[in-house]
Amino acid sequence: MNVTFGKTDLNVSNLCLGTMQFGWTADESAAFEVMDAFVEAGGNFIDTADIYSRWASGNPGGVSEEIIGRWMKARGNRNDVVIATKVRGQMWEGPDGEGLSRKHIELAVEDSLRRLQLETIDLYQTHWPDEKVPIEETLTVFDELVKTGKIRYVGLSNYTTSQMEEAMRVAGEKSLPAFVSLQPHYNMVWREEYEGNKMRFCEANGIAVIPYSPLEGGFLSGKYKRGEKPPKSQRAYNAKKFMTNEGFAVTDALAAVGAEKGVSVSAVALAWLLHRPAVTAPIIGANSPAQLAELVPASELKLSDEEIGRLDTASRPFTFKGAV
Repeated sequence: MNVTFGKTDLNVSNLCLGTMQFGWTADESAAFEVMDAFVEAGGNFIDTADIYSRWASGNPGGVSEEIIGRWMKARGNRNDVVIATKVRGQMWEGPDGEGLSRKHIELAVEDSLRRLQLETIDLYQTHWPDEKVPIEETLTVFDELVKTGKIRYVGLSNYTTSQMEEAMRVAGEKSLPAFVSLQPHYNMVWREEYEGNKMRFCEANGIAVIPYSPLEGGFLSGKYKRGEKPPKSQRAYNAKKFMTNEGFAVTDALAAVGAEKGVSVSAVALAWLLHRPAVTAPIIGANSPAQLAELVPASELKLSDEEIGRLDTASRPFTFKGAV
């Protein structure tokens, strides 16, 4: 299912393919297979970042972007996909090696364009805030990049409500590009960070929300079981902290709805997100077409008010408790 991306003219699939795993847990051949399967299933929205995945052995960063660039060139499908990437993390040593300063962004965007083999990035996002750099400096550079056609729209990731308010205020006062999207950490067992002030702000201002970690490192896929050792995974350490009675109550509820609908636990968890205020496209990840196949049914999955109520009740211990 395709949807309008916030207040833009972008038309995107309501599931976004995350690519942190490309060049880390999925090699180039597997990455091509996943992207092919995603497009075949109706997907067109792909998210990456320049730093993906510097933490992996032998990966200098930028590898995910390079893989996506080679795939688009091989398939000749640039006009059929919407490409989002991010800037902020450390990409080289020394001054301006990271951050949201003019110098770093000017260098980083050229590197991303080269790796992606693009003339224009559809959505250019700040990966995290940079409190050392005035937001006006960052937005001014983005304004120049929009005017020169190197980027189309600006998005934010990992910002608090007050930081979003400041960015929007400065953009309005200085006639600079307003951000059109937010990429927050949000799922059924990680609700507090987004729900509350942040959710209300995004809904009121037409901000497209593209949550990352929608399955919380695989915990919401149902593969973690009571009394069993967690499966070996690069992200298992993140999921272990949810192996509690409260956490398993959520996966039990997801499994029950999934059995009734004839879909995977993962698909129900993603569909729940798609029913949340302002959420446009959860960011999913897969190392193979088989993994992706368990997720894509969420795109068309409708949940009844009763089903949503059951899931909300199960996930209530993780609901919003304070302003962020």
